[in-house]
Amino acid sequence: MTQDYDGSITTPQDAYERQRLASVHPPRWVNPHAAERYHLVIVGAGPAGLGAAKTAVALGARVALIECRLIGGDCLNNGCVPSKVIIRTAQLYAEMRDARHYGAQVPSDIQVDFAAAMERVRRIRSHLSGGDSAARLSAIGVDMFFGEVRFTGADSLTVDGQTLRFRKALIATGAAPNIPLIPGLAQAGYLTNENVFDLTELPRRLLVIGGGPLGCELAQAFSRLGAQTTIVQDMPLFLGNEERDAAQLLSDAFARDGIEVRLNTQVVAVRVEGGQKLVDLVSDDYRSTVAVDAILAGIGLSPNVQGLNLEAAGVDYDASEGIRVDDFLRTSNPLIYAAGDVCLEHKYTHTALASARIVVQNALLRGRERMSRLVIPWCTYTDPEIAHVGLYVREANRRDIPVKTFTIPMHQVDRAVTDSEEEGFVKIHVRERTDQILGATIVARHAGDMINEITLAMVAGVGLRTLALVIHAYPTQAEAIRKAADAYNRTRLPPRVRSRLARWMER
Repeated sequence: MTQDYDGSITTPQDAYERQRLASVHPPRWVNPHAAERYHLVIVGAGPAGLGAAKTAVALGARVALIECRLIGGDCLNNGCVPSKVIIRTAQLYAEMRDARHYGAQVPSDIQVDFAAAMERVRRIRSHLSGGDSAARLSAIGVDMFFGEVRFTGADSLTVDGQTLRFRKALIATGAAPNIPLIPGLAQAGYLTNENVFDLTELPRRLLVIGGGPLGCELAQAFSRLGAQTTIVQDMPLFLGNEERDAAQLLSDAFARDGIEVRLNTQVVAVRVEGGQKLVDLVSDDYRSTVAVDAILAGIGLSPNVQGLNLEAAGVDYDASEGIRVDDFLRTSNPLIYAAGDVCLEHKYTHTALASARIVVQNALLRGRERMSRLVIPWCTYTDPEIAHVGLYVREANRRDIPVKTFTIPMHQVDRAVTDSEEEGFVKIHVRERTDQILGATIVARHAGDMINEITLAMVAGVGLRTLALVIHAYPTQAEAIRKAADAYNRTRLPPRVRSRLARWMER
């Protein structure tokens, strides 16, 4: 069986997919009759919309939730959930091949069963879809509508022939892959996060355009599953926003996985010859051509603002930046708010959920919650993971904030050594002459879990001095955080006191 790696890919209609669709967009769903007026109408049933709907209905509000495609949005259907499933399977294959590193024998015949890996994606995605199914949302009191939305006024919109009026509304329509305008790309066919998880056959040669978080995650996963993988990035390093030493460690990991990385390189054209895709590349003045079987595209995300008739509602927006909101997440129409990827710079599921809680507080309870007060961590789920929270040193320098950094390499952490996961570091930035934590970057196998401790400390106003008092279970990789705090404490003793202590100890 052959498979065209383009937009014509259809999801395999097995029992798992039928179950998922029955949850996220039931084929025979009948929209309810609209109430006279809703306290809150929510457009978009991704993480932000779902979070707002469940919170608002728990407060006793009359809530309508509208979705034009699938409940759960990208996170459940073609983002966080399926990508983490395939990353875990790929990690297992990598560990099997590297068994000698752990004092074990490499299995004699490692055969990647890509179809089974993708069936696992569908099974887990189907299982999780039941948590926020249309039937369950309806059962807790949410009026669930499916259909295209068009605003008709400052306090009204239409869906499936019905007019819904509201006291307040939330736009949470998310974002879609931003496809680069490359001659021949559309004709040749390409993958994005919206269809890559529908594959049932592994592409033998894969080209990934762009070195952002999703591109890096999937490039490594597909490489470990057996695809000959190339990343093309038009910048000097991938993950351009992260600290350079973090990106370099990931670059070293990609080299070990056999991924070819072409930096400072642009894709200028794509064509199909002899059943394969030929990709023309330019790096400085050097031109080359790569033959591949599939292209994974999608450089960043574009907010879903088209087709909503936002002009009729008096909502200002920009096609590339999304809906314009203030710090309270209000749009130019005081009755309408926005949350999640459609309006935020940081397009993460947890940020969408946090922004949805702010909207419910401000829209329904007359709160004054501000988006700028949130402390937002994030993580790129490669191996090793790269997690960050707060300020980077370059940002602190731009703001003239004096910074001191405490770095603990993971090879100094016992559990990282016993796990043979010594690549990486914990780096914590504090305001100079204080223990106030300004930010942190962690590169480690479990960086995404470890960053939460530092995020909690920042939210609670706990300084690095106090973190040194936190007893960490031994041996754990999170001990690196305590070691960084100990390093801070050692700097608190003035040289004169240290000299006196040394003389006293010599008695």
